[in-house]
Amino acid sequence: MNHQNTCKADTAASAANATLTPAPTEHLPRHSTPPEQAYQMVKDETYPQTQPRLNLATFVTTYMDDYATKLMNEAISVNYIDETEYPRVAVMCGRCINIIANMWHTPEKSEWKCGAVGIGSSEACMLGGVAAWLRWKERRKAQGKPCDKPNLVVSSAFQVVWEKFCQLWQIEMRQVPISLEKPTLDAADALAVCDENTICIVPIAGVTWTGLNDDIAALDAALDKYNARTGYDIPIHVDAASGGFILPFIKPEEKWDFRLKWVYSISTSGHKYGLVYPGLGWVVWRDKKYLPKEMSFSVNYLGAAITQVGLNFSRPAAQILGQYYNFIRYGEEGYREIQQQSMAIAEYCHKRIGAMKCFHNYSTKVDNPLFIWYMDPEYDRTAKWTLYDLQATLQQSGWMVPAYTMPKAIEDMVVMRVVVRQGMTRDMADMLLADIEAAVAEFDKLKYPTTSRLAYEKREKQMGKVFTH
Repeated sequence: MNHQNTCKADTAASAANATLTPAPTEHLPRHSTPPEQAYQMVKDETYPQTQPRLNLATFVTTYMDDYATKLMNEAISVNYIDETEYPRVAVMCGRCINIIANMWHTPEKSEWKCGAVGIGSSEACMLGGVAAWLRWKERRKAQGKPCDKPNLVVSSAFQVVWEKFCQLWQIEMRQVPISLEKPTLDAADALAVCDENTICIVPIAGVTWTGLNDDIAALDAALDKYNARTGYDIPIHVDAASGGFILPFIKPEEKWDFRLKWVYSISTSGHKYGLVYPGLGWVVWRDKKYLPKEMSFSVNYLGAAITQVGLNFSRPAAQILGQYYNFIRYGEEGYREIQQQSMAIAEYCHKRIGAMKCFHNYSTKVDNPLFIWYMDPEYDRTAKWTLYDLQATLQQSGWMVPAYTMPKAIEDMVVMRVVVRQGMTRDMADMLLADIEAAVAEFDKLKYPTTSRLAYEKREKQMGKVFTH
């Protein structure tokens, strides 16, 4: 007997034995499976998960209208990079870059603005970082100085892509801690860790951890004086994964983009508040001269010479079509209305949660349609539960509201976060708030601490914190 073959799943089942056939987990099934059955097996396995509209943990777009979905489905087989076969897709991509660049007040006057498409804002961040690193290396070589110790400055509330970037390109990441007293990147603290080897400073518009915006205008003003005094040429790359599609419509008067002198590049996520299904990111440079020539690669085996900027080569065209569709479909007015509605719901939830005696909002303001809160310190002294218990209870009702610890320097703080996206209504917000209030009411009746509470108190007591039950 061939033992290896007996371990393989046999899923070429008819309708009669479909319910008895397990899904393959280690090997390809021996036979083909009818498409309707394969569909149902995958569908059944994903069905019990949290419904997308109740997932308040993700930033990613989970809803597009029927026309957008149809358009993207029809382009599911289109590879963007094959510009010879799909030249109009490349034109639409260029138009999207133009629109985004102008939305961010680019000073570039050429017909086609300098930017690139990415598979999400992570690739866009990488491209912005690589450009800054290569520009720094070029300056150092021209000055006859070593290029072996580059560093990048960012707040401790960075998104993990920056850790990946620094690790992969062997760049020292200098973190500026945030705290309750300094909840965003402090300009003076950032400049204090800069030196001649700093390739760029990365402020964030729409911090993933907190929802707040770093004060980019204050950083730019301080950096202008710093560069003039030191003779350095340290630029800013703005990580606007969330804020890039929020600030232009919510706070158009606020200067955070290319209106600031030292902002050389900006990245954003099209699949967050750009309102496109994942994955899509964009990066724009202030001018073509800030994009090093080494970052453009050409091939001639697709029927013509194709030049592109990106870490990935092949990439789906559907998301680009979806972004261009949104720009046509919504326009300034539509984007403004959607983002303002999301902000209004977030501010409503922020106010209601902040009014609950057991909670305290991390910030008094809401910069983007997301915010975080933590247990009120006085209430926390006698509580028998933690925010992890609240997360688990809400999940039983279908809500995904994450609890997590904050970054370095305040890593002992546990918070919860709500991200409001298109499709979140006032009625849904009221249902969420009612479920939170009901859960807290039940927690307050507990006679004994929960398992997570016991673990939390054990850690905190080791650091000298006192609890009274």
